[in-house]
Amino acid sequence: MNLAAIPTFASDDIFHVIVEAPRGSTLKLKYEPRWEAMSVSRPLPAGVTFPFDWGFVPSTEASDGDPLDALLLWDVPSFPGVVIPCRAIGVLQVEQNRRKDDRSERIRNDRVLAIPVEARREHGLADVLALPARVRQELETFTIAATALEGKDVRIVGWGDATVALQLVRDSIKR
Repeated sequence: MNLAAIPTFASDDIFHVIVEAPRGSTLKLKYEPRWEAMSVSRPLPAGVTFPFDWGFVPSTEASDGDPLDALLLWDVPSFPGVVIPCRAIGVLQVEQNRRKDDRSERIRNDRVLAIPVEARREHGLADVLALPARVRQELETFTIAATALEGKDVRIVGWGDATVALQLVRDSIKR
């Protein structure tokens, strides 16, 4: 998979997401650019599964040096490596320590929440704040639980709307 050939945006407000770990997976996969393939990052803690497809926005770089993370809110799992055109509905704003052994240096590691263009049942969802508070709370809990044993001191900073999320994608494009 040649990521350089995959543009960040498909149109003005539709961006691509490459799935790493599908909904229901207990294994975090990560794209390895040297091999142009998915590789194993780590298993999630026992009892924790990805609630939705997890991936990244190609040709971006977030504050942590990795491509911008994305969570696709739809009710079906896809597969690792699939490229999905999406629209932003919000962003879960996350802060964590930069290195496992240094909790004093903090960086942002936000997750864009997106709806695939081809999602049928979620088509009308335009704003993450329209999700029930319980769903947002579960996404926050998942974010913390998924990194619980990794030495990452993860903290939820807050939520941003679709406009904030789309601007984050634009600001993260590699220049």
